[in-house]
Amino acid sequence: MSYALRMSTVKSRREQYSEATRAALLAAATRRFAERGFAGTTLEDVATDIQATRGAIYHHFANKTALFEAVFEQLETDAMELSAAAAARFPDPWPAALAALDVFLDHCCDPVYGRVVWQEAPIALGWRRWQAAEEQYAYGLIEQLLKALMDGGDIEDQPLETTTRLVFGMLGTAGLALAEASDVDKARLKAEYASIIGRMASGLRPAANEAFRGD
Repeated sequence: MSYALRMSTVKSRREQYSEATRAALLAAATRRFAERGFAGTTLEDVATDIQATRGAIYHHFANKTALFEAVFEQLETDAMELSAAAAARFPDPWPAALAALDVFLDHCCDPVYGRVVWQEAPIALGWRRWQAAEEQYAYGLIEQLLKALMDGGDIEDQPLETTTRLVFGMLGTAGLALAEASDVDKARLKAEYASIIGRMASGLRPAANEAFRGD
């Protein structure tokens, strides 16, 4: 084996080890943040969980906030990808949007996603940074689904940005409420929010507006 090939193999192994260490750190940190919150978690806790040193953490993350942000990003990426995948299973925009809504609300009921994204993130990242991060992940999908509904004639044309921001805020309210709800109330509240949001969205459908106008 040539020297260059040997070095390439060594580098590949080092990269694989580094990636595995980072993944283990994220998994341990996710558990810690979900169980003890941002303030109750230390870098030493996370390192101990995977039998690593603090130096291993600092190799990947500058500080605890950076580690939390990476956990947050992973959770939000997974949630939005699963919501988008649920929508993609339906050729028509209306059932697609409802499917995405159902997956999103399910995530908000999850104790890990609920606590980290809705309860701890505003504390760890600060309100403005958290809001900006939420827009980065959720806003685009909401806008995409609403545009498809308008283009398909499922709802009447509305100012897209204004409608997206209103729906974004409404979903944020539902997400926080579900995250804070007790386990025994989550299923009931999820059904209520899904029903009310669906009925409010139905109010934008052409037939509903014609009935309202008395046409």
